Amino acid sequence: EASKEGKQISTGTGFVYKTKDNVAYILTNNHVIDNSDDINIIYSAGSNTNAQIVGKETYSDIAVLQVAKSTILSVAELGNSKDVKIGDTLFTVGTPLGKKYQGTVTKGILSGKDRLVEVSLSGNVTDYIMRVLQTDAAINPGNSGGPLVNINGEVIGINSMKLVESKIEGMGFAIPIELVKSISEKLEKGEKIERPLLGVSMLDIDNQYLLYKNGITIDSSIENGVVVVEVVKNSPAGKASLKKGDVLLAINDDEVTNIAYFRAILYKYSVGDTITIK
Repeated sequence: EASKEGKQISTGTGFVYKTKDNVAYILTNNHVIDNSDDINIIYSAGSNTNAQIVGKETYSDIAVLQVAKSTILSVAELGNSKDVKIGDTLFTVGTPLGKKYQGTVTKGILSGKDRLVEVSLSGNVTDYIMRVLQTDAAINPGNSGGPLVNINGEVIGINSMKLVESKIEGMGFAIPIELVKSISEKLEKGEKIERPLLGVSMLDIDNQYLLYKNGITIDSSIENGVVVVEVVKNSPAGKASLKKGDVLLAINDDEVTNIAYFRAILYKYSVGDTITIK
């Protein structure tokens, strides 16, 4: 349970994945604990304790918490999502709809791997693409941050989101454990996750109203891409002579369809890398 100024703002799920000295580390989703100033952990046996945030990151949607080792019940075993095949049986453990349904276990299969799903991380606008595992195991609000496990009980992903539309049923998504490991190792050390900066503000090419308000007109033959609205001086974009009204179509060989895809492609690279923009 995450609270701010004494008021509960969200509930979610997490799991202990390692211990070191007198500390136990818990993995969950960043969006479960973001903006909170107090985190109360309720264990499956009913006991509870307070947790501190070790590190968190928006775009991976991963957070690492710490609690006293003496409070935990057990440590989860991490597996490998690469070894799981489409159709393999999977289980989720979580707390859908609050602690009344704590410890709910659901079963399904692996429905897909390397799915690219558009998500909203900073509001109601789709602003990022996540590469995730897909399952038909029931995932509901409150399951976020919980483990997706294989038939051996090894964690292969963190349940993170669900497509919720009246026409969609049985599509849940999880962050692969390999990505979780790489991010959590840095967060544990107190390192910030560095993302490369281009140095532009952008609009999607189909956002005609805001493009018009910014005095930008785009040729109708251009159907995909993002439009540069402003360039920061002395940024990589500024040094590369990008300017207002330019349409960014591709980074290296990856086509840019909208801002969410642009950001996901850009974040594949490291600070200091050289990229070619079309």
